[in-house]
Amino acid sequence: MRGVERRYNAPLLTPGSRLVLPAGIKAVAIEDYYRHPHLASAQSSWPHLTATDGSTGAASFVPQRGAPTRIAMLSGFTEGWYELIHASGRADRVTWDARALPFVWFYGEFGATKDAPYDRFYTLALQPFSRNPYSRNSVAD
Repeated sequence: MRGVERRYNAPLLTPGSRLVLPAGIKAVAIEDYYRHPHLASAQSSWPHLTATDGSTGAASFVPQRGAPTRIAMLSGFTEGWYELIHASGRADRVTWDARALPFVWFYGEFGATKDAPYDRFYTLALQPFSRNPYSRNSVAD
């Protein structure tokens, strides 16, 4: 399994920053990430994603500090790219070979987790992967 993570933090990452992905991306939430991570039983179409508190919403927008954690495996990349458009207007575009790295791990920790040190985090990490690290027989494969 191969992958390279890019992590965004404050002050560049702020509420209102927006993540743009190619069309057709599917998301499967990762449940119980800090204790026994496993894929949720259902997938959704990006940008809809279930947060760790069970709420669903548009994961394409970075929420306010204190919002629930969002962790998922993203699949369906025929083109390997994403663009993070910061609230300031700055945009970061990342590209990769989607044939070699067809999955993206999405990790948004926004301060709602009660366990230290995660309760202090306000971060978004994106990591293209060569395969889904959570299951060979999942709905995201």
